Amino acid sequence: MAPERISDAEHAVMEVLWQRAPLTATEVAEALADAREWSLQTVKTLLSRLTNKGAVSYDQDGRRYLYSPILAREDYVGDESRRLVDRLFGGRAAPLIAHLAEQQKFTAEDLAEIERLIGELKS
Repeated sequence: MAPERISDAEHAVMEVLWQRAPLTATEVAEALADAREWSLQTVKTLLSRLTNKGAVSYDQDGRRYLYSPILAREDYVGDESRRLVDRLFGGRAAPLIAHLAEQQKFTAEDLAEIERLIGELKS
């Protein structure tokens, strides 16, 4: 069962945890310090929300709490991708790919990867 929707701010915290968990709230705040000007209390609030949503768990280590993701990054990306395709493209991937092709310039490497994926899907 997928957790509740994760906000952009919560996603920033999740990215840190996916890369280096388990971490304390202080370590998460330090990892985000260059990108975000959040106080330690803000990070603790975000970790609490993520815990309540079932995306993060914690273990107590003395007086510290060590946070780890429960939700795998791959599962999150899959859920968000499906939501995007459903919401904007009527549940069909082909219009999404057509839109991306029109809006972005695909490199030769991108096209080769797409062709490889299509070949795998056909077999």
